[in-house]
Amino acid sequence: MKGYLILEDGFLLQGEIFGHTASAIGEAVFNTSLTGYQEILTDPSYCGQMVVMAYPLIGNYGVNKEDVESDRVWCKAFIVKELSGRVSNWRADNDLDSYLKENKVIGISGIDTRALTRHIRSEGAMQGAVVPEAEMDSVKAWQKRIAASRHLEGANLAKEVSCKSAKERKGLGNKYRVAVIDCGVKNSILKYLLEQVKEIKVFPWNSPSKDILNYSPDAVLFSNGPGDPSAVDQTIETAKALLGKIPVWGICLGHQILGIAMGGSTYKLKFGHHGGNHPVKDLRTGRIDITAQNHGFCVDEDSLKGADVVMTHKNLYDNTLEGLFSRKYNVTAVQFHPEAGPGPLDAAYIFRNFLETIDA
Repeated sequence: MKGYLILEDGFLLQGEIFGHTASAIGEAVFNTSLTGYQEILTDPSYCGQMVVMAYPLIGNYGVNKEDVESDRVWCKAFIVKELSGRVSNWRADNDLDSYLKENKVIGISGIDTRALTRHIRSEGAMQGAVVPEAEMDSVKAWQKRIAASRHLEGANLAKEVSCKSAKERKGLGNKYRVAVIDCGVKNSILKYLLEQVKEIKVFPWNSPSKDILNYSPDAVLFSNGPGDPSAVDQTIETAKALLGKIPVWGICLGHQILGIAMGGSTYKLKFGHHGGNHPVKDLRTGRIDITAQNHGFCVDEDSLKGADVVMTHKNLYDNTLEGLFSRKYNVTAVQFHPEAGPGPLDAAYIFRNFLETIDA
């Protein structure tokens, strides 16, 4: 079936529809990872977005029940250059086309993803649509629908992806209880924690601070997630109430929420950071890690000047802020993904650094 990719500014490409066959609208962003498409598809941080894979061949190793970051596919649409028609992987139990059909997510192949990525880099991430030929009337009509759709600025998407009730899980460690504020937490983050601590309890995004403190945790982790951090107001208020009372950690959206809670502000990046190959420098040690990233907003470094906050990490691509530390507020946070699913393992030590703050 023929289909079309249309961006809000009228940029148009034709391809072939696979997966689900109903149109979808979302923010178009590109991911530069070479592998890990199943982890990307199931990452709650992609809620509301259409993912463009910059690597040209996708689907060749299929999908399986183990390499998921949540219980469903969250992105609105999946855009690839070439969809592999053959699966070669002993771990695979399904192919990508069937997997997207089951999850009711549309895909489009045969797209010039190089041209599309260059366009997004030049013009910025923007709303777009993937449209089967049967639903195509005119580009201008779809531009109006796209323009009228929900944009990420001002959108609280954490409430859409978070768990609905708190749940405890036993870990393999012999000490530490950690509360996790679920703004769209990935399975890989929970896995890393469970390998190192005695117990975790995952709380919904809007849990008040008294519920967290009643659990008597040794530390609190604010997780990754989608959307505009400034819109996640109840989580920000919880973070403010916990500052200085207990070690507080943040990853990705959690990093942004803690930045706001300490008096800072955030802004939207032109096209975001999405991929498994971003170099990040630890300003304290000079160490450079290749990291996995997935975010469209960033903490404004200038907004935290004079707030007893130390800037610990910088992205070497664009010099944006990637890490924070505050002794006063007992906060340690990073913008990148130390659990690296998908991505390299360079930054896995961040979890050890988190644990060290408990006994510091």
